Amino acid sequence: MKLSYLIGVLAMLVVILTSGAQPPSLPVLPDSALTPGAVLSVLRSDICVKGYSKRVRHVPGKVKNAVYREYGIANHKSGDYEVDHLISLELGGSNDIKNLWPQSYKTSPWNAHIKDALENRLHREVCSGEIELTAAQHCIATDWIACWKSIFGRDLP
Repeated sequence: MKLSYLIGVLAMLVVILTSGAQPPSLPVLPDSALTPGAVLSVLRSDICVKGYSKRVRHVPGKVKNAVYREYGIANHKSGDYEVDHLISLELGGSNDIKNLWPQSYKTSPWNAHIKDALENRLHREVCSGEIELTAAQHCIATDWIACWKSIFGRDLP
């Protein structure tokens, strides 16, 4: 290996590690072995009541820390990630660790903000009767990016 190439690689690593930037290998999709998704026994009429998500949201700090450990994230800055529900609470998702993963706010174009828009759209469609609750849960749990593309009808946000 040429010395100049090695120096370039090391310089890039220093920039990534000191700038807080995340390496490009961050998971944009959760690991299905760690986060297959989990739901509560709820009906459409349950989740479509205003304030439902706030009433059921409860993920203790120790569970959030366990999620980060499972995904090998030892250090992160506030605002880099959210411990996200794969199947959102507004779609009947549970607070079980099998439904949680560290989703980046920094990846582009697929990040927590884009997934939030999908969750809101699916919730509206479930509550209006356009899509069945179980179909929405399956769509977002299987591959939320493919689900986004299908629901919004385009390849990129």
